[in-house]
Amino acid sequence: MNQQNDEESIDLEALKKDPQFQENLKLLEKEMRAQRSIAKGYQLLDAKLLMEAEQEEINDLFTFIVNEAFDRLSQTLSEGGRFDMADPEQWATARAVYEHGIQRYSENDQKGAREIFLILYYLITEEELRDAMMIHAAAVAAGHDFDSFIENLADVKSIDPNDASAFFITSFVQPQDILLQMFAKEVAEGKALLAKMEENSKASNEE
Repeated sequence: MNQQNDEESIDLEALKKDPQFQENLKLLEKEMRAQRSIAKGYQLLDAKLLMEAEQEEINDLFTFIVNEAFDRLSQTLSEGGRFDMADPEQWATARAVYEHGIQRYSENDQKGAREIFLILYYLITEEELRDAMMIHAAAVAAGHDFDSFIENLADVKSIDPNDASAFFITSFVQPQDILLQMFAKEVAEGKALLAKMEENSKASNEE
């Protein structure tokens, strides 16, 4: 076990010194900024985290990803569009918005987190993921703080790290339809808020 870890760390050190690898990272960052690509931002972020880059570089990438994601979110809402989760760029946008919502939730910004989860429910068309977002929003509205959500509602043990959708919590201790019934009041309130948001959006577009 130790020998394998040593080999892995040697490979990592070799990569850090590999000029071709470093050049590839620079090219990836150049493309990311030129194309304003969130998907490439995540690719670069994964590489930087693996390389144990300076915190300032990591923060800069996070800022880029979040800013781009919320620009796209605003554009999608204003155009009346939806997220196509089969499109890598739109999937990465949804992931960035979701991760920001989870961060808000973990920092006890219940209002901000609920709004983000509701907007994701509104924009995502993939049914299982969409319903999972409503469960997130309903849990917040029902008074579950982040720790309670993770410990009592989310089934984090079943998350498959090799599954691309694992960045989103979609597995729970109860089937999704049961939870949606349990949170029927909060779900109805959430849908009413979204209907009001859509109404306001249409009114402002007509002005």
